[in-house]
Amino acid sequence: MLHRFRTSRWRRRVSWLLAAIFVLFVFPGLVGAVASAQYQAAATGGAVSQIDGLSWMQIRDSSGVPLANYTFATDHGGLLDPGSTILWAILGFEFIGYIAIVTTAIWLIGNALSFQWLNMFGTALTGVADRLTGTIATPMLLITAATIGAFCVAWFWLRGYHAKAVLQIVTMLGVAVLGPLFLAEPLGDVLSSDGLLAKGRDLGISVAAGLNGNNNPNPNNLVATMQQDLADNFARRPLQVWNFGHVVDEQPACRSAWTAGMATGDDERVRKGMQSCGDSAAHAKAENPTMGQVGTGLMLLICGGILLAFAVVLGIRVIKAALDAIYHGFMSIFGFAAGGFVYGPTQTFLVRNIVDGFVAAGRMTAYTIFLGIYVLFMGNLFAQAKGQTMAVIVIAGTAEIVAISQLKRLSSGLDRGNDWIANRFALAIQGARASGGGSGGTALGMGTLRAGGSASKHGLMTSLGTINTANTSPVVAWLAMKTNRPLDPFARLKKKADLNSMIVAASGMTRAAAEEGRAARDTYDAKALARANAFGGIHDHVGAAHARDGLGDMGASSTAIAGSLDRLSVDKDRRGRIESAIAIQKATAPPNTFEFAPRAKAEAALQAAINRPGSGMAKELAGQAHVAADNFRNNAPRPMPNARIDTQFVDHVMDAVKRGESLDTISPDLWSRADKATLQHIGTNLASDYFDAVHKWAYDMNDANQAAAMTKMEHARMFDGLTDGLVNDPWGGLRMRNLNVQPDDPFAQRSWRSVQ
Repeated sequence: MLHRFRTSRWRRRVSWLLAAIFVLFVFPGLVGAVASAQYQAAATGGAVSQIDGLSWMQIRDSSGVPLANYTFATDHGGLLDPGSTILWAILGFEFIGYIAIVTTAIWLIGNALSFQWLNMFGTALTGVADRLTGTIATPMLLITAATIGAFCVAWFWLRGYHAKAVLQIVTMLGVAVLGPLFLAEPLGDVLSSDGLLAKGRDLGISVAAGLNGNNNPNPNNLVATMQQDLADNFARRPLQVWNFGHVVDEQPACRSAWTAGMATGDDERVRKGMQSCGDSAAHAKAENPTMGQVGTGLMLLICGGILLAFAVVLGIRVIKAALDAIYHGFMSIFGFAAGGFVYGPTQTFLVRNIVDGFVAAGRMTAYTIFLGIYVLFMGNLFAQAKGQTMAVIVIAGTAEIVAISQLKRLSSGLDRGNDWIANRFALAIQGARASGGGSGGTALGMGTLRAGGSASKHGLMTSLGTINTANTSPVVAWLAMKTNRPLDPFARLKKKADLNSMIVAASGMTRAAAEEGRAARDTYDAKALARANAFGGIHDHVGAAHARDGLGDMGASSTAIAGSLDRLSVDKDRRGRIESAIAIQKATAPPNTFEFAPRAKAEAALQAAINRPGSGMAKELAGQAHVAADNFRNNAPRPMPNARIDTQFVDHVMDAVKRGESLDTISPDLWSRADKATLQHIGTNLASDYFDAVHKWAYDMNDANQAAAMTKMEHARMFDGLTDGLVNDPWGGLRMRNLNVQPDDPFAQRSWRSVQ
């Protein structure tokens, strides 16, 4: 054993020694030899050195030098100078990465704005659009759509909506006149050289050129000019500072020497050019690479990555605007061929596609102006830098991060404006007006608008939905020590009970875990039994229903609930009937309304029990109604202790209840003047009265007791409706709100029972 240990240790030492020799002597020698061979080959062959992967992009600086020809002019070292060789290799890798990132970013911006990518498949798209038009726009389909539209006109006229009928006639005539013009060349306004997108791009470039002082701009040339400015600011000047410590372009002789050397891609010529032009500091920096240049390269890589991110975001926005316009051009074919003749969502669909086409041109203009202002800002920054190019690079990186955020806000604003314009046009065609004279109305077929006000209304619900999604995530469950839905009440208790029910019979479970699961099981059983004993005991149909509700309130799983009820001697048949009664109650429950949630659920439970008299689950349904009535009573907000209560008004309301009179006979003025504590006192009394009536009916289900329970619920429901919307709404914080229903929607005012 000792011999093996010594042999292994000796082998490790030899391996480390060989690796050190390779790194210190062999690797630098190989790199130096390869470098010498490459440059000797370049010198003898006379070929231009360039990066083939970037040369096809044809990105040039203001002096006409391709960025693919750029090189980092520094001493390569050799066999006798391995340190310089290693630095040259590191700087070379950083340089290649930086130039590749910057060149790609500049090319992406120019390619997106020049529409070169669109020319590749423009002909194919035009052919597809023409074939689709020939297939869809048939006389039979046109006649059918026009007939349906005429029926809508006749219907409006007979119903007395004469203005709406006239608007429909005008709209149909407009579609009939404009349809043939559009269908003759569906994508003409999108793909042609003088289409909406091209005009939007040209307008934006013209504005950007005006900002740069050019009063007679040529859009085609200005895209190349933008690329040259970006190449100077993000490639030429930063490379000179990185390589020589300052911008050599400030001296005309050195500028010419550097340009000539870079045009051939010969870094030796660049270094000799710096010596011949008299810039000794630049020549010394090139002959003596340092680790400081490596750090500068890392910083430039980060800034170049930010530039690439900005270019990708801008390029995607521009390309998406063009593709959206093409998509809506295709969709407009269906609108002009048929949908535009039919009142309602189909006309809105056509209007939305037409508006989106025009807005796409506006997007192109906005994005181009945005880029022009950005390039002008960067140019002024570099012009004012006076040698401090690296500082401006860092500032430019910060500005690019801000520009990405601003570009996102600009795009969101254009999206909302697009929806608003389309909605207003659709409302005008449909003869409707926005509620209140503002932008609150939504035309048929518009769906959910991306309005700022709508977003603010749903902000809380969106946040709650995000929290709920995170709560159900398995990643969060693992982070919460393997607890499913860790934000739920009794989550850890439920976890312990589930573990006990699933693993208690497994051989690998430890005694401590078994005791912990047993404690959770005992807790479930004790609380469920206490809840049942408060209402007749576990063998009573009402008591069993409350025991089941208590287990659900503790967050017990279905397995844990069945196990607890079984241990409490609730037979399997009764457990099944209880679960079926709960399912029936949930199916009868109301949708989201403006009602007090516990009261609405209590009414749903009572309605479910009344709808099934004499069934095998009558007692279990009555038990669920009793549970819901108890929850209604317990959750009805009570007035604060020592709160002042208008006993005269309370007596007036309760006397009307005792006489069986409807609460809407009481003057609305009296309801509005009542303070919150008084209304809460009345609500508590009504909830208690309802519970007493249901309790009596649950044990003696005759017609008289049923009528009494329904009467008490009618009083509570009437009170619910009369107090909704009051300043002193006693149940305002616990009402279920349907945020997807517009306030002026007449269907939102119906009672939930009318839509069952």
